[in-house]
Amino acid sequence: MLLASLFGVVMGLVLGLTGAGGGILAVPALVLGLGWTMTQAAPVALFAVGSAAAIGAIDGLRRGLVRYRAALLIAALGAVFSPLGIYFAHQLPEKVLMILFSLLMVLVAWRMLRKERQQAGPSDHGHASWGQKNCMLNEQTGRFDWTTKCTATLAALGAITGVVSGLLGVGGGFLIVPAFKQLTDVQMRGIVATSLMVISLISAIGVIGSFQAGVRIDNQGAAFIVASIVGMIIGRRLCAQVPARALQVGFASVCLVVAGYMLLRA
Repeated sequence: MLLASLFGVVMGLVLGLTGAGGGILAVPALVLGLGWTMTQAAPVALFAVGSAAAIGAIDGLRRGLVRYRAALLIAALGAVFSPLGIYFAHQLPEKVLMILFSLLMVLVAWRMLRKERQQAGPSDHGHASWGQKNCMLNEQTGRFDWTTKCTATLAALGAITGVVSGLLGVGGGFLIVPAFKQLTDVQMRGIVATSLMVISLISAIGVIGSFQAGVRIDNQGAAFIVASIVGMIIGRRLCAQVPARALQVGFASVCLVVAGYMLLRA
């Protein structure tokens, strides 16, 4: 129980600091640390990630940082495609799921370690050149211009996030945050807050699907979930004080170590 609580606090802390990555640590913590199977760990990880993300999303909504229309569209497509991921998760062997998860962790680590080139653009928006984004903010209203290209881009992101979320029990923040940085001109604080809202909504759908499939959460799982919420609250308080690059390198290093261990286990 104590170990589950410790892992939960760490996962929530990472999620609060980065807006992503919590689910990437949650599943290995339950599989490697507590000896659970991937299919056992996935719904508990989703519940924990979703609950913790909801706390951060509410904070973001209160501050006016969440792009809630974009979040609702991504989450709606995620909800449609999440059951597909859950179905595949129950069809694939445990070894295959562990290998897929390990490769996903390596991909996340690579993205975080890769230095991004800063290019000119208005204020602090994004990292790609101004005018190259699929979804642009209107300079007068401060809201997205909902073009066909923008709508299709966010819908596709939601579908991919939903499948991966259901398959591997992750919230999808590791997909949403870099995608928003590359495809929109939203500032980083808004990206993190929007990501947390999407994660909370998609995770909720995944958890409901798992419960309908007969999955139940025991005392260890409940302790993990509660601790993750505590970690999220702490992470949101600390996020402005931790250097972003140091956090990225540290998190990526942990991902690589855990991915290597999971591959050995598989």
